Amino acid sequence: MTVNITTDLVDLTLDVTLMLGPEVLHLALIFDPLHGPVLVDTGTPGQLTAITQALSDVNVNISDLRTILITHHDNDHIGALPDVVKASGAAVWAAPQEVAFIQDGVRGHKLPPLDRVDMALQNMPEPMRPAMRAMFTYVQPPIPVARHLQDDEVLDIAGGVRVISTPGHTVGHTSFFLERSRILISGDALMADKGRLLGPWDRATPDMKSAAESVGRLATLEPAAILCYHGGLVSEDVGNQLRRVAQDLANQYLSV
Repeated sequence: MTVNITTDLVDLTLDVTLMLGPEVLHLALIFDPLHGPVLVDTGTPGQLTAITQALSDVNVNISDLRTILITHHDNDHIGALPDVVKASGAAVWAAPQEVAFIQDGVRGHKLPPLDRVDMALQNMPEPMRPAMRAMFTYVQPPIPVARHLQDDEVLDIAGGVRVISTPGHTVGHTSFFLERSRILISGDALMADKGRLLGPWDRATPDMKSAAESVGRLATLEPAAILCYHGGLVSEDVGNQLRRVAQDLANQYLSV
Protein backbone atom coordinates (compact mmCIF):
# COMPACT_ATOMS: atom_id res chain seq x y z
CA MET A 1 0.00 0.00 0.00
CA THR A 2 1.15 3.54 -0.72
CA VAL A 3 -0.06 6.76 0.86
CA ASN A 4 0.32 10.15 -0.81
CA ILE A 5 1.30 12.64 1.89
CA THR A 6 1.92 15.66 -0.36
CA THR A 7 2.80 16.15 -4.01
CA ASP A 8 6.43 15.91 -2.84
CA LEU A 9 6.23 12.82 -0.67
CA VAL A 10 4.75 9.32 -0.68
CA ASP A 11 4.78 6.77 2.12
CA LEU A 12 5.75 3.37 0.68
CA THR A 13 4.69 0.60 3.06
CA LEU A 14 6.34 -2.82 3.28
CA ASP A 15 5.27 -5.78 5.42
CA VAL A 16 8.08 -7.38 7.45
CA THR A 17 8.79 -9.43 10.57
CA LEU A 18 11.27 -7.90 13.02
CA MET A 19 12.10 -8.16 16.71
CA LEU A 20 8.61 -7.10 17.82
CA GLY A 21 6.94 -9.43 15.32
CA PRO A 22 5.02 -8.57 12.13
CA GLU A 23 4.98 -4.86 11.34
CA VAL A 24 4.96 -2.36 8.50
CA LEU A 25 7.97 -0.35 7.37
CA HIS A 26 7.41 3.14 6.01
CA LEU A 27 9.89 4.05 3.28
CA ALA A 28 9.76 7.60 1.96
CA LEU A 29 9.66 8.44 -1.74
CA ILE A 30 10.42 12.09 -2.52
CA PHE A 31 9.33 13.42 -5.89
CA ASP A 32 11.45 15.97 -7.71
CA PRO A 33 10.53 16.94 -11.30
CA LEU A 34 14.12 17.79 -12.23
CA HIS A 35 16.17 15.11 -10.46
CA GLY A 36 13.62 12.31 -10.46
CA PRO A 37 12.23 10.33 -7.52
CA VAL A 38 14.44 9.87 -4.45
CA LEU A 39 14.03 6.85 -2.16
CA VAL A 40 14.80 7.06 1.55
CA ASP A 41 15.98 3.67 2.90
CA THR A 42 15.38 0.27 1.32
CA GLY A 43 13.80 -2.20 3.73
CA THR A 44 15.10 -5.65 4.64
CA PRO A 45 17.03 -8.21 2.57
CA GLY A 46 14.90 -9.78 -0.15
CA GLN A 47 12.37 -6.96 -0.47
CA LEU A 48 13.26 -5.81 -3.98
CA THR A 49 10.04 -7.22 -5.44
CA ALA A 50 7.91 -5.53 -2.78
CA ILE A 51 9.72 -2.22 -3.32
CA THR A 52 9.32 -2.50 -7.09
CA GLN A 53 5.58 -3.10 -6.67
CA ALA A 54 5.18 -0.22 -4.22
CA LEU A 55 6.92 2.11 -6.68
CA SER A 56 4.74 0.82 -9.50
CA ASP A 57 1.66 1.71 -7.47
CA VAL A 58 2.64 5.38 -7.85
CA ASN A 59 3.72 4.99 -11.50
CA VAL A 60 7.43 4.92 -10.77
CA ASN A 61 9.74 2.34 -12.32
CA ILE A 62 12.65 1.26 -10.20
CA SER A 63 14.91 2.34 -13.05
CA ASP A 64 13.60 5.89 -12.52
CA LEU A 65 15.41 6.16 -9.18
CA ARG A 66 18.55 8.26 -9.34
CA THR A 67 19.28 8.80 -5.65
CA ILE A 68 18.86 6.79 -2.45
CA LEU A 69 19.18 8.58 0.88
CA ILE A 70 20.12 6.44 3.86
CA THR A 71 19.11 7.32 7.41
CA HIS A 72 21.39 4.65 8.93
CA HIS A 73 22.90 1.23 8.34
CA ASP A 74 20.62 -1.15 10.29
CA ASN A 75 19.64 -4.17 8.18
CA ASP A 76 15.97 -3.21 8.09
CA HIS A 77 17.02 0.06 6.39
CA ILE A 78 19.74 -1.07 3.96
CA GLY A 79 18.99 -4.79 3.60
CA ALA A 80 17.66 -4.49 0.06
CA LEU A 81 20.08 -1.71 -0.87
CA PRO A 82 22.37 -3.87 -3.07
CA ASP A 83 19.40 -5.19 -5.05
CA VAL A 84 17.82 -1.75 -5.43
CA VAL A 85 21.10 -0.19 -6.55
CA LYS A 86 21.68 -3.00 -9.05
CA ALA A 87 18.16 -2.65 -10.45
CA SER A 88 18.15 1.14 -10.62
CA GLY A 89 21.74 2.34 -10.89
CA ALA A 90 20.87 4.96 -8.26
CA ALA A 91 23.60 6.77 -6.31
CA VAL A 92 23.70 6.25 -2.54
CA TRP A 93 24.05 9.24 -0.20
CA ALA A 94 24.70 8.82 3.52
CA ALA A 95 26.37 10.45 6.52
CA PRO A 96 30.15 9.93 6.77
CA GLN A 97 29.78 8.00 10.04
CA GLU A 98 27.60 5.41 8.28
CA VAL A 99 29.82 4.89 5.24
CA ALA A 100 32.01 2.11 6.68
CA PHE A 101 28.94 -0.03 7.37
CA ILE A 102 27.54 0.52 3.88
CA GLN A 103 30.56 0.32 1.59
CA ASP A 104 33.49 -1.12 3.58
CA GLY A 105 32.04 -4.35 4.92
CA VAL A 106 32.04 -3.33 8.58
CA ARG A 107 29.43 -5.36 10.48
CA GLY A 108 26.61 -3.34 12.01
CA HIS A 109 27.62 -2.33 15.52
CA LYS A 110 24.31 -3.45 17.05
CA LEU A 111 24.32 -6.91 15.50
CA PRO A 112 25.41 -9.86 17.65
CA PRO A 113 28.71 -11.49 16.64
CA LEU A 114 28.07 -14.25 14.14
CA ASP A 115 29.17 -16.91 16.64
CA ARG A 116 26.58 -15.63 19.18
CA VAL A 117 23.50 -15.41 16.98
CA ASP A 118 21.92 -18.51 18.55
CA MET A 119 22.37 -17.01 21.99
CA ALA A 120 20.74 -13.75 20.88
CA LEU A 121 17.74 -15.66 19.51
CA GLN A 122 17.04 -17.59 22.70
CA ASN A 123 14.89 -14.88 24.27
CA MET A 124 12.76 -14.40 21.17
CA PRO A 125 9.48 -16.23 20.50
CA GLU A 126 10.01 -19.29 18.32
CA PRO A 127 7.92 -18.02 15.35
CA MET A 128 10.14 -14.93 15.07
CA ARG A 129 13.47 -16.76 15.09
CA PRO A 130 13.79 -17.68 11.38
CA ALA A 131 13.27 -14.10 10.24
CA MET A 132 15.59 -12.68 12.88
CA ARG A 133 18.24 -15.33 12.20
CA ALA A 134 18.22 -14.23 8.57
CA MET A 135 18.60 -10.60 9.66
CA PHE A 136 21.38 -11.32 12.17
CA THR A 137 23.41 -13.49 9.79
CA TYR A 138 22.96 -11.36 6.68
CA VAL A 139 26.28 -10.08 5.36
CA GLN A 140 25.83 -6.76 3.57
CA PRO A 141 27.61 -6.62 0.18
CA PRO A 142 29.64 -3.42 -0.08
CA ILE A 143 27.81 -0.59 -1.83
CA PRO A 144 29.71 2.58 -2.79
CA VAL A 145 28.50 5.78 -1.16
CA ALA A 146 28.65 8.49 -3.80
CA ARG A 147 28.03 11.47 -1.52
CA HIS A 148 28.77 12.05 2.16
CA LEU A 149 25.95 14.08 3.63
CA GLN A 150 26.89 16.94 5.93
CA ASP A 151 24.82 18.09 8.87
CA ASP A 152 22.53 21.04 8.06
CA GLU A 153 23.25 21.04 4.33
CA VAL A 154 20.22 21.55 2.10
CA LEU A 155 19.88 19.15 -0.80
CA ASP A 156 18.52 20.52 -4.06
CA ILE A 157 15.56 18.14 -3.99
CA ALA A 158 11.83 18.94 -3.89
CA GLY A 159 12.19 22.55 -2.80
CA GLY A 160 15.01 21.78 -0.35
CA VAL A 161 15.67 18.77 1.86
CA ARG A 162 17.69 19.64 4.96
CA VAL A 163 20.07 17.02 6.34
CA ILE A 164 19.70 16.73 10.12
CA SER A 165 22.31 14.76 12.07
CA THR A 166 20.40 12.79 14.72
CA PRO A 167 22.87 10.37 16.36
CA GLY A 168 21.92 8.00 19.12
CA HIS A 169 20.14 5.14 17.41
CA THR A 170 23.38 4.76 15.44
CA VAL A 171 26.47 6.93 15.46
CA GLY A 172 25.61 8.58 12.15
CA HIS A 173 21.82 8.41 12.13
CA THR A 174 20.35 11.08 9.87
CA SER A 175 16.88 12.57 9.49
CA PHE A 176 15.60 14.63 6.56
CA PHE A 177 13.39 17.73 6.64
CA LEU A 178 11.40 18.75 3.57
CA GLU A 179 11.47 22.52 3.89
CA ARG A 180 8.69 23.33 1.43
CA SER A 181 6.09 21.08 3.06
CA ARG A 182 7.72 21.06 6.53
CA ILE A 183 7.58 17.27 6.78
CA LEU A 184 10.19 15.45 8.82
CA ILE A 185 11.43 12.01 7.73
CA SER A 186 12.67 10.80 11.09
CA GLY A 187 14.11 7.37 10.35
CA ASP A 188 14.39 5.68 13.76
CA ALA A 189 15.05 8.88 15.72
CA LEU A 190 11.31 8.75 16.48
CA MET A 191 8.62 6.08 16.34
CA ALA A 192 4.84 6.21 16.16
CA ASP A 193 1.84 4.12 17.12
CA LYS A 194 -1.49 4.89 15.41
CA GLY A 195 -0.71 8.58 15.09
CA ARG A 196 0.86 8.94 18.54
CA LEU A 197 4.47 10.04 18.48
CA LEU A 198 7.02 8.08 20.52
CA GLY A 199 10.71 8.34 21.21
CA PRO A 200 13.28 5.93 19.79
CA TRP A 201 13.15 2.32 20.95
CA ASP A 202 15.61 2.15 23.81
CA ARG A 203 16.41 -1.56 23.29
CA ALA A 204 17.74 -0.74 19.82
CA THR A 205 19.33 2.62 20.66
CA PRO A 206 22.79 2.29 22.25
CA ASP A 207 23.20 5.98 23.10
CA MET A 208 19.94 7.27 24.53
CA LYS A 209 21.56 10.47 25.78
CA SER A 210 22.56 11.46 22.24
CA ALA A 211 19.17 10.26 20.98
CA ALA A 212 17.41 12.54 23.48
CA GLU A 213 19.56 15.47 22.36
CA SER A 214 18.70 14.66 18.75
CA VAL A 215 14.96 14.67 19.44
CA GLY A 216 15.35 18.00 21.20
CA ARG A 217 16.95 19.37 18.06
CA LEU A 218 14.16 17.99 15.87
CA ALA A 219 11.61 19.74 18.08
CA THR A 220 13.09 23.11 17.07
CA LEU A 221 12.14 22.45 13.44
CA GLU A 222 8.41 22.64 14.24
CA PRO A 223 7.40 20.17 11.52
CA ALA A 224 3.86 20.03 10.18
CA ALA A 225 4.02 16.22 10.00
CA ILE A 226 6.46 13.42 10.77
CA LEU A 227 6.95 10.19 8.83
CA CYS A 228 8.41 7.54 11.14
CA TYR A 229 9.97 4.43 9.62
CA HIS A 230 8.34 2.38 12.35
CA GLY A 231 4.78 3.57 12.89
CA GLY A 232 4.10 5.77 9.91
CA LEU A 233 2.68 9.28 9.66
CA VAL A 234 2.02 11.58 12.60
CA SER A 235 -0.07 14.54 11.45
CA GLU A 236 -2.21 15.65 14.41
CA ASP A 237 -0.99 18.11 17.05
CA VAL A 238 2.53 17.43 15.81
CA GLY A 239 4.29 20.30 17.54
CA ASN A 240 2.88 19.50 20.97
CA GLN A 241 3.50 15.79 20.53
CA LEU A 242 7.13 16.36 19.53
CA ARG A 243 7.75 18.77 22.40
CA ARG A 244 6.24 16.25 24.83
CA VAL A 245 8.49 13.46 23.59
CA ALA A 246 11.54 15.72 23.67
CA GLN A 247 10.78 16.82 27.23
CA ASP A 248 10.13 13.26 28.43
CA LEU A 249 13.46 12.11 26.97
CA ALA A 250 15.29 15.11 28.42
CA ASN A 251 13.85 14.39 31.87
CA GLN A 252 14.90 10.76 31.65
CA TYR A 253 18.33 11.00 30.01
CA LEU A 254 19.59 14.59 30.19
CA SER A 255 18.66 15.71 33.68
CA VAL A 256 21.44 13.82 35.49
